[in-house]
Amino acid sequence: MRREVPASVKDERLIKKRRDQMIKGAVSLFKQKGFHRTTTREIAKAAGFSIGTLYEYIRQKEDVLYLVCDTIYDEVRNRLEQDINPRNGTIEGLEHAIANYFRVIDDMQDEVLVMYQEAKSLSKDALPYVLQKEVEMVGMFEHVIGNCMENKAFSLSESEKKLMAHNIFVQGQMWAFRRWALHKLCPIEEYIASQTSLILNGINRV
Repeated sequence: MRREVPASVKDERLIKKRRDQMIKGAVSLFKQKGFHRTTTREIAKAAGFSIGTLYEYIRQKEDVLYLVCDTIYDEVRNRLEQDINPRNGTIEGLEHAIANYFRVIDDMQDEVLVMYQEAKSLSKDALPYVLQKEVEMVGMFEHVIGNCMENKAFSLSESEKKLMAHNIFVQGQMWAFRRWALHKLCPIEEYIASQTSLILNGINRV
C-alpha cells in the first residue's frame, strides 16, 4: 500500500513540481555520497530552494528516498505500459517489449542505480511497497510471455515463464549496474540485440 508523504502545501501542482526538483537533486547526491551521508540541507540546495521550503513538502529525509524509489518505478512502469502490448503474443512483440524496457533503463541509469543501492535504507513499512512495484513490473513480462505461449509461439512451463520474466528484468537492470564494464564492451543497441538473442535462444519454439 502506498505510503502518504504529508505536505503542508495544498497546491498539488506545486507539490509535484517541488518534489520533482527534490528527487532530481537527491538522485545526484545519493549517487555521489549515499543516502546516509547526504543531508537534507544539501538536498534542498541541489533542488534550488531553502531547507525551510524543503520541509513544507516532506517530514524527514527518508521521505525523499521513498519518493525517489516510488517515482522511478512509476516512470519505468508508465513508459513500459505505453510500449508493451500484452495482447501481442508473438516473438516479435516480445522482442519489442525487451528492447523498449532496456532503452528505458538506459535513459534512467542513475536513478536505477541509486534506487538499488539505497532502497535498503527505507523503513520496514515503505520497503515492501517498493518491492511489490518491482514484482508488478516483472508481471508485465509474464503477461507478454504467457500470451506468446497461448499463441503457441513457444512452449514453457509455468515456472520457466516466471524465470524468463525475471531474467529479462534483471538483464535490463544489469546495463545500469555493470555500466562501468558494459559501456566499454558495446553500445546499448548491440547490448539489446545480444541479450535478446541469449534470452530467446533458451526457449522451445513450436
